[in-house]
Amino acid sequence: MRLSELSGKEIVDFRKAERLGVLGQTDLEFNDKTGQINALVIPTGKWLRSKGSEIRVPWQHIRTIGSDMIILEVSDNE
Repeated sequence: MRLSELSGKEIVDFRKAERLGVLGQTDLEFNDKTGQINALVIPTGKWLRSKGSEIRVPWQHIRTIGSDMIILEVSDNE
């Protein structure tokens, strides 16, 4: 799957049954040594990225990427 295909998908927290938003412009955080994806970085502001205006979703918390949504499973202690 290409990064551009993620755009427009709804983000849902599986444990809380809560819609977190729609994935728009997203950055990927890579491991410098292995090249693996560490996390999705999702901006929450519309135009400007100010401090605290993004959500970092570790890749291991993504349970499923479907045709319309991305389902996350985040444990209660995180």
